[in-house]
Amino acid sequence: MTTSPCPPLTDEHWPAEIADMKTDFAGALNVYRTMAHHPALLKAWAPLRQHVVKDSALGPVRSELVILRAAHRMGSTYEWAHHVSRARALGISDERVQAMRRMPDGEDGLIARAVDALLDGFLLPPALEVALCAAIGRRAVFDVMATVGFYSILGYILLTYDTPIDEAVAREMAERPLTVT
Repeated sequence: MTTSPCPPLTDEHWPAEIADMKTDFAGALNVYRTMAHHPALLKAWAPLRQHVVKDSALGPVRSELVILRAAHRMGSTYEWAHHVSRARALGISDERVQAMRRMPDGEDGLIARAVDALLDGFLLPPALEVALCAAIGRRAVFDVMATVGFYSILGYILLTYDTPIDEAVAREMAERPLTVT
């Protein structure tokens, strides 16, 4: 295993130009501590993160399902572990989480197919867009696309720089692993 050229920055090496972000979301997770190698990008990232993570028309449960599917499809163990933890905190069952690795039924399956279409074909085919819009609404369809794009970029960063899973999440996954189905 090689050493990452961009490991998560420690407080000691945190860039002065984004000092205010260290005590906010950016200092809390290794993914953003890795992004801190590019302070201007991290600063620009913050408003989109606010929308995608906090203010999305998808709501918290659908957002987690989109993220879990994207993490699975990208092979991002960091995002998968972190969002299994977040899904559990929202009361999403381990069975429902695991189903996002396959092709679940109902609305969850519609979400999984939408994520797959975006990652594989870079668009939602018309029939899928119509079905998704009928199920979750037009703004939420836009937020599916934004969420997949947002987490694709994070996945590229995490995978390229082999960002380690944060300790608390790694501990949770070790103590409460998902059963393989």
